[in-house]
Amino acid sequence: MRIGKIAIVGGGLAGLTAAIHLASNNLKVVLFEKDTFPRHKVCGEYLSKEIIPYLNSLDISLKYLAPVEINTLNYSTTSGKKVSSELEMGGIGVSRYALDNYLYKMAVKRGAEIIPETVTDITYSNDIFEITTSEGTELTADFVLGAFGKRSIIDKNLDRNFIQKKSEWLAVKAHYRHEDYPDNLVSLHNFRGGYCGLSKVENGAVNVCYLATYKSFKEHKAPEDYKNNVLSENPHLQSFFQDAKPAFEKDLTIAQVSFDEKSLIENHVLMLGDAAGLIHPLCGNGMAMAIHSGKMASEAILAFHNKKLSNRTEVEEGYQMKWNKEFKTRLLTGRVLQSILINPGMAGVSQNLISKLPFLLPHIIKRTHGKTVA
Repeated sequence: MRIGKIAIVGGGLAGLTAAIHLASNNLKVVLFEKDTFPRHKVCGEYLSKEIIPYLNSLDISLKYLAPVEINTLNYSTTSGKKVSSELEMGGIGVSRYALDNYLYKMAVKRGAEIIPETVTDITYSNDIFEITTSEGTELTADFVLGAFGKRSIIDKNLDRNFIQKKSEWLAVKAHYRHEDYPDNLVSLHNFRGGYCGLSKVENGAVNVCYLATYKSFKEHKAPEDYKNNVLSENPHLQSFFQDAKPAFEKDLTIAQVSFDEKSLIENHVLMLGDAAGLIHPLCGNGMAMAIHSGKMASEAILAFHNKKLSNRTEVEEGYQMKWNKEFKTRLLTGRVLQSILINPGMAGVSQNLISKLPFLLPHIIKRTHGKTVA
């Protein structure tokens, strides 16, 4: 089968990376993204350097965005007890507002067609996909990549298992101005009912993104109340917010954030990024994993295009095998870490252990990160 068209549903990091990769290899790519660029998204905005060589191989240089170099991690329990560790590989701080917009422009430049519409249905029959949007557009494609994020109407239409379960988690994100927050630091602070990450991005703002249980959040009327009454119980967060000035008019929120295991292939759609699996934000690796999944899917399709793979089944099995090899252990580690760190008693015990055996923290970090992606 000769590949005529590849459709990508969703213009986040995974979808945009795949669009750039495939279009750069002269394949016809159509990407559907309902939102306009640039835009802010709920995200930790810390990108592990493991993915930088791959982006460079696509002639994508993030130096253009002037990201912040990050090499140190601080972690504190709800009481404020803190441990620190150097990040062996390190990362960069860059906002999704700047990064997604840059990748979007790069995708267009490489020849990908962007359709600003909401996909409502994807059907597969006789080796061809039919895609329908809410605006009435109908399009056929030989392959479809699902990069539609954490929860989507497509998840419901495909009747995916995780979409049937209610999640207890919601995420909140905002930018703040703080003169004294270090450029090179990413910090993770526990609070009653969740944990909060802080790190700088390219424009000098500090990105504050926290994950909380709905049970703890619903007792308060607004994110501001929750910040003042719950987050600030952690003395490090209290100190930060006392001197910080909001850069957003209001916080961004996402509800029903699911960390359940997800299927990688659904009705022959290859799932990428958060649509394939969501790692807990405390691991700091979600952005790199999304980009890496775009690479894997692109390479599987290109292998078929170049006749190194014989059929769709080999494409799907090859993608699934590589994804599981790279990410399955990381996701499991993230779930275990979350269950420990969200429990005040267990978090205190684990931190005491790390304080006595400081080599453990870098080892734990390695378990949630990969090797350099060439």
